This record gives sequence, structure tokens and C-alpha cells, in this order.
Amino acid sequence: MTLPRQWLDPPAEFGVMPFWFLNDELDEREMARQIADFAAHGVGGFVLHPRLGLPRSLAWMSDRLLDFYEVAIREADKRGLRVVLYDEGMYPSGSSAGQVVAENPAYACRCYSQRPLAEGETPHLAPGETLVAVVARHGGGRIAVVDQPSGSFVRGLHFKRDIDSEWQGGVVPDSEGEFPPAADLLNPEAVACFLRLVYDRFAARFSRYFGTTVMAVFTDEPHALSKCGTWDVVPGTNGFLGEVNRLLGCDFTPHLPALWHEDEPDAQLHRRRYHEAVLRRFEETYYRPLHAWCENHGLPLTGHPSDPDDCEALRFFHMPGQDLVLRRVVPDHPSALEGRESTQAKCSSSAMLHTGRRRNANEYCGAYGHELTWDEMNWLANWCLVRGVNLLYPHAFYYSVRGPRREERPPDVGPNSPWWGRYREHADACRRLCWLNTDSRHVCHVAILGADCNLPWRAARVCFEHQHDFNYLSERELADVVQVDAAGLHLAGMTYSALIVENQPSAACQPKLRELERLGRVIRYSAAGTDDALVADLDRLASRTVRVRPAAPGLRARHVCKEGWHAFMLFNESATPLETAIELPVAGECLSFDPAAGACVARRAGQLLKMPGQEIVVLCVKGEMT
Repeated sequence: MTLPRQWLDPPAEFGVMPFWFLNDELDEREMARQIADFAAHGVGGFVLHPRLGLPRSLAWMSDRLLDFYEVAIREADKRGLRVVLYDEGMYPSGSSAGQVVAENPAYACRCYSQRPLAEGETPHLAPGETLVAVVARHGGGRIAVVDQPSGSFVRGLHFKRDIDSEWQGGVVPDSEGEFPPAADLLNPEAVACFLRLVYDRFAARFSRYFGTTVMAVFTDEPHALSKCGTWDVVPGTNGFLGEVNRLLGCDFTPHLPALWHEDEPDAQLHRRRYHEAVLRRFEETYYRPLHAWCENHGLPLTGHPSDPDDCEALRFFHMPGQDLVLRRVVPDHPSALEGRESTQAKCSSSAMLHTGRRRNANEYCGAYGHELTWDEMNWLANWCLVRGVNLLYPHAFYYSVRGPRREERPPDVGPNSPWWGRYREHADACRRLCWLNTDSRHVCHVAILGADCNLPWRAARVCFEHQHDFNYLSERELADVVQVDAAGLHLAGMTYSALIVENQPSAACQPKLRELERLGRVIRYSAAGTDDALVADLDRLASRTVRVRPAAPGLRARHVCKEGWHAFMLFNESATPLETAIELPVAGECLSFDPAAGACVARRAGQLLKMPGQEIVVLCVKGEMT
């Protein structure tokens, strides 16, 4: 018995899609040479990402820059590679490298600030500021809430000066780059301008490639305040308080002081509700128009929001994604299982599953520094893959490492890395596992309830360490989409027999929660509870992905069904080797598949599972569930 050939050599569309930093003078022959080199090393395509270091003659969205895009797309098309168009000159997305504000200064990003008022004082407003409200403080006094320019910016593509001739080595300060003004993404007119300046131009030049060679457009961590240059402000813009009132169904004006003052009654509650309103309005003004444009042009939207656990914004992505950046998740460290960043891969894969999408994505290695190692890079990819990611964006391959470019958000994980000679091993393993995670059925019986932008990680850690695989379920999904019966929760072809509730859910969830509690399908968990009690409740309601003896808290497990096979992706996330007896919930002959080598061997019944630290393996069984 052996695996079908496609398991060993899947199509190139499942290969890694590195960010390709276009960061210097460009040359057609050199671009073609690098693309051929990418293909020879197993890369499936690339994200065209203009980056700091471009000369001014290659301005953002200029005809000359788009001519080079055309060169890259033609070369990719010739070699069967895919291309993703990046929608901004650097990041965050939404401002077209300052062109939105250049077209209309009224489209510049705005915010709300507060100013204490003395008895009888009238608020003084500078040019460009408007008064939102004067509100009494709890315990006495008043504040003026002012709508004002935020001074926000995006990172620019060009050095401010001729840094190449003066370069002495060392880290490139952000101050060496330009800072174009950020657009007001809570203003639908500003977003419409952004779409016209960028997306419409892309369509005019490259629409014949949309949906084929050009597989998607990437929007990168858009935020209502972008990179804000003003201290102690909150998102806001002209008329925004009225939108907050509409979205929350009440007058929020009396609670405005809570946005700045902890001693206001229920300050945390009101801050959370305001933040929820910002997210909802941002969906209306930014994500929904981008999604609609992409739907109308046959071009999938990919990328990721600004927060690692923003699950609701991912509904608008055809390929929902997240971002491992700045060493916020690293091997053999609590960050792999604890904190907001630890939720991100499950966030995107759950969104893909519950919205009926085919792919979900994760950037990885971004700004991990020159100290990043080959083993770390593989660990980061496997960390994503075992959580259900099936499209990987390595960050990044550099067109040029000349002078200061090598130091801009390093490292280069591709042609200028010490492991480029063996990169194909990494690329092929990722391609095989991305293919396995695509068009397969996820076998999972546990859901963890999360808010729009607040996914719990404590219960998730316990599930990971005891091989109870799970998906995140948003409160909106529970309230509006999930069907409930005696078997549990039903959504997008999944049936969850257990729902873990860690935080206080919204009022909209309560009717479904009460019904699920009546059926005995809800597990309440808090930081004060014990892990053993949670595991006992899970074992009572849902079968584990795999069972191991002795316990192996470093082992992550994922079960998918594809082409008549049961595949168990097992990742020893720890550096410590493990040896344990493993019991699969499927009877039949078993193969052990090495995704890096593309080789499989028969596995004997009763054979111990022995895994070196940070190794990944797939056990494949053609049989029936026991």
C-alpha cells in the first residue's frame, strides 16, 4: 500500500508564496532570473510587494512601476507560478502611499481627543477641529470631546535622502523613510478614492490575468488610526458618534469619558463596546467595499487585519489570513500557546471553514531578525500548518540586499539566506501539507467561543496539550448562523458536540447558549478552573483527535479526511523528543508520511510514536472510524 502520487507531488498552486520585496532599481532580466530561481527552488509564486529602497523614478502606481509588474506577471505565467498584488506602497493599507490625501486633504485620517474644561470654560478649537460633545464626568467636571486630524501616516517606499552613498551599516531607522499621510478609512468616500487609485488601476492593467496567474490582491493590516502620530486618542471621524449610536442601539454620548478615564463607571465595558462599534463601522467602510470590488472583478481578496484575533473581519476575505511577525511567537516559549498572537492560525483556518472558503493564509518570519534559523523557519511553518493553514506567505525574499536594504525588517528567508541551497526541502514540505489541508474534511468536535476581536487562548492551550483539536466560533456565528439540536452545534458541515465558553458572551448569544446548556453541550471554563476538569468534560462530550500514553503535552494533532484516507498531522511542537504509544480512531493499515522527504513507510500495529523535537509527520490510514 502506498499514497497516491498527488500526495507526494501536489500542484505548484499549493507552494509557498513569498513576499518579494521590490526595493531597488529594477531590471527586466534580473527579475526574470530571480523568478526562474524561485521556481527552481519549489516556490509556487510570489506577492509583488514594493518596499523601502525603491528609487523615486519607480513611484507607487506609476506606469513605470506597473510596467515591471507586467514583466513579473508574464514571467510567472510562463512558468506556471501565481502572483498576488499588494495594494499599498508599504503599509498599512488604505492610503495609496499618501495619494488619497493628496487628492483631497479632507480624506486625511482623523480621531477623537478629550480636553478637560474648567467651570464655565468654552472649548477652544483649532482649524480643522470640530466639537463632538461636552460631557459631564463622573464625580464632577466636564470634558470636551474633539474630532481632529490624527497626524497618522503609512510607511513610505523611498529614502528621504541618498542613504546609499552614506550607508555605514546597522539597522535602518524608520525615520530614514518617508511617511505619507494616512487616509480616513472610516470615511467611505476616502475608501472609494483608494479603490479607484489602486484597485481600478490594477484592473485596467492586469484584469486578463485575474483569477488565473494573478490569484488574489493582498490588503495588509488596515487600521482606523493607521500609524498614529497623536497621543491619547481614539478612532473617530466626522459624524462618527452618530454611527456608534446606530451600531450600539443607544446614545453613547454620556459614556465618552470612559474612553480616557479608568475611574468612570464600567469604563472597561464602555471601552469594549466602543471598540466593537469601531470594528463594525470599519467593516462597513473598508472591508465590505473591498470585498464587493473583488467579487465584481473575479479577484479574491487576501491579506489580514491589524489584530491577530480579529475573526469577524475575516468574513470579508476570500482567503482569510493572519501574520506571524516580530518574534511574537517563537519555539519553546509560552508565546506558542499563550496570548493573543497564539490564536492567529486557528483564527484564519476557522474563518475559512465556517465561511466556506477554500484557502486561508499566514505570513511567517516577518521581522524575526537575522538571528532566525532554518529550524525556526520550519517550526513556524509547521506551527501554522498543524492549525489548519493551507497558504503560506514567507516574509520575505529581497530583490536587493544592497546597502541598507538588507536591514529593513530582516531577514531575507530566500535567495540571500544561508539555507537557500536546501530551500526546496522546506518548500516541498509546505506544499504537501498545504495541499493536504485543502479540499479535505476536518474531523473536529470541539468549538471555542470568541468575541469579534478577542479569541480566548487559555482553554485553547489545554486543548492543544491534550490533543483535543478545535475551531474558534465567533459570537456572531453562534447568534446568527449556528443550528442547534441534541447532537450539538451545526455550522458549515461541521458538528461540534462541545462548546467551550471562557469569557462572558454577548447578549445576542444567550438564547443559543441557554439551549445548548439545556442539552449539556456547554463547558464553562475560567482561569480559576483546573485543566483536569476541562479535559474530563471534553472527554465526556468529544473524542480526542488521537490518544497517547504517556501524555505528550508538546504534541499537536490534526485529523483530516481526503480522497478516502484519514490523515493525522502530528507535530512535536517542543524541542524535547517524545516517545509514546498512540491510538488512532481509525482501524486499518497505516502509513507514516514524511512531508519533507515526500516518502512513506508502513507503520506496524502497536509501534511506538517516536518523534525528535520539532518534527512533523503524517499518519495515513485507509479504513473506517472505530
